[in-house]
Amino acid sequence: MATSSTNAANNDETEERHAKIDWDHHLSYSVIPTDYMYMMKSNPDGTFSDGALIPFGPIEINPHSSVLNYGQGLFEGMKAYRTPTGEVQIFRPEENAIRMQIGAERLLMAAPTVDQYVHAVKQVVRANIRWVPPHGKGTLYIRPLLFGSGSVMGISPAPETTFLIFTNPIGNAYKGISASLSLLVHDSLPRAFPGGTGGVKNISNYSPVFQVVKEAKGKGFSDVLFLDAVEHKYVEEVSSCNVFIVKGNKISTSPTLGTILPGVTRKSILQLALQLGYQAEERRFSVDELLEADEVFCTGTAVSISDVCSATYKDRKVEFKTGENTVTRKLSEMIRGIQNGLTEDNRGWVVKID
Repeated sequence: MATSSTNAANNDETEERHAKIDWDHHLSYSVIPTDYMYMMKSNPDGTFSDGALIPFGPIEINPHSSVLNYGQGLFEGMKAYRTPTGEVQIFRPEENAIRMQIGAERLLMAAPTVDQYVHAVKQVVRANIRWVPPHGKGTLYIRPLLFGSGSVMGISPAPETTFLIFTNPIGNAYKGISASLSLLVHDSLPRAFPGGTGGVKNISNYSPVFQVVKEAKGKGFSDVLFLDAVEHKYVEEVSSCNVFIVKGNKISTSPTLGTILPGVTRKSILQLALQLGYQAEERRFSVDELLEADEVFCTGTAVSISDVCSATYKDRKVEFKTGENTVTRKLSEMIRGIQNGLTEDNRGWVVKID
């Protein structure tokens, strides 16, 4: 496997700068396999070593594996960006590594160290660098996975864990959504429960909301906004991203108390909002307060920062300010500028792929 790693790392020196794709028209949010992925398995003592790049393709997995039988698995989402000068960089990878470690502790899995995680991400991006879209045309989505690959029969954590990373070029519009989001507030089915796994990127957090999201989209909504599981009145998350409200000079988002994912983009926006002179706070707020907000926006790796044009709750539709001269637009331009190399990174958030 080490030979594969060496050969893959040298590919960017011999292959064309970009893959043969019509970056202006072909790229969306669909499956586009790239050249290489990275794989590393845990040792009996719970450490990791001997990871390597391998050609992208199917992997073998035992039917007894814990991930197939009991859903013992996590995933992360990241992006690689191409700057105007052609350089490639990633955004705050150590934050994703730490979040994966926290999730692994919750699910009783061995996890790579932060250094191993970041090294692996850099390796796989470098090997697939021709798949990073030209500046402004999209990004290379990076999907790190950690799952129980060891065999079990009873309900128990796997004796072996696999760390796998693959990549996929995507367009700038999340799943084809290029305009502002219209949200349907769901007040009966919670996304997460206290004491559950809503605060980590557990693979089984997402499929339970497929049905209600599909139904909402069938009615013309972009996505579903979920409320808390106890009182059914406090705003938590959209199906795959965090939510912020803007009222006057205050920017608020729900606290990460076990049911809400601590998003990397979310954390970055809280810091940037303070830099812009706004009051940024983490606090619980009700759906009624959301409906009185000046602006609402969502954050996440996939959606980046997307403004919300409307929210509908119990047949009441409320519209919010979007577009130019909004707080959302200022924050979006600020973080996108850092990620895409248009603005100087003075916080050490960007890691360049050399």
